[in-house]
Amino acid sequence: MQFFCPNVRWLCVLIVVITVFVNPLVSYEKGAPLIWIGGVPRSGTTLMRVMLDAHPDVRCGEETHLIPRILKEHQKITDSEKQMNRLLAAHITEDVLNDALGAYLLSIIASHGEPAPRLCNKDPFALRHTNRIHKVFPRSKFVLMLRDGRATAHSLISRHVSVAGFDTTTYRGALRDWNRAISIMYSECLAIGASVCLPVYYEQLVLHPEAQMNKILTFLEIPWNDLVLHHEETIGKKNGVSLSALEYSTDQVVEAVNTGALTKWVRHIPMDVRAEMTTLAPMLATLGYDPNSYPPNYGNPDQQVAENSLKKDEKGKTQTSEVYSCTKETHA
Repeated sequence: MQFFCPNVRWLCVLIVVITVFVNPLVSYEKGAPLIWIGGVPRSGTTLMRVMLDAHPDVRCGEETHLIPRILKEHQKITDSEKQMNRLLAAHITEDVLNDALGAYLLSIIASHGEPAPRLCNKDPFALRHTNRIHKVFPRSKFVLMLRDGRATAHSLISRHVSVAGFDTTTYRGALRDWNRAISIMYSECLAIGASVCLPVYYEQLVLHPEAQMNKILTFLEIPWNDLVLHHEETIGKKNGVSLSALEYSTDQVVEAVNTGALTKWVRHIPMDVRAEMTTLAPMLATLGYDPNSYPPNYGNPDQQVAENSLKKDEKGKTQTSEVYSCTKETHA
């Protein structure tokens, strides 16, 4: 017998298998109040998730890398009239597909970490599918991380981050791709409404973590806990923050919140790219950033953040001095 959806055979088989043999430890419930953190990579999504992960009622865990791919394939099927006609002929409706998708997603989210009252997922590109996820999990809430696209482009390029569909070798290309991606996610966020999706500016989270986390936890209907301001103290501890050695931001989020990364990008943007900024990345202005400001004024940090930043600078100077001293002795 010919398989009814040859172009997506592996996904169809997977959906059937998961629907029938879904992990018995996971009870799929459409009413699960899941938390979804997303945004363009290098926009503070990891910082946001470790701060939430420090809360004893929340468990996000590392990126799965799988969930955005499954959502994308699911969209390909439901957007294809030909595929849907074949499925409907086999009595597989969109509701059946959504139920199977929900069972699969929840199985992954619930099973790749410790249990917690509130489960959370941080796969940045999942928020390209905010509306689709909300249909499957109507009690979900979404946190969309926003960051100055020039800073995101510099971070992608300088840290050699590979992102499918992104030019991470040139500032012009990276900014165009940032603009395209954040436009989709921001539109989805606005369309679904302020009670369901909260845009959070990375710069403001770094400068004013207490005020921002108060706002975020209120939005998520989670009680306040001071641990969210001290995520670095919970790393590796039970019910604390778990980090992956393979994620690009791991070396940064082991430290207390500081301003070190806010304006590193400024002197690296080529002059010809600066001249085209308003056309390359119109979303900068849409999000409230000044595309002609170098350096931009994001505001002044809270006292604790300023102290954290000073300690980081002093630590960096000490390490540089030690390396220099060691080099001199080696060549003496």
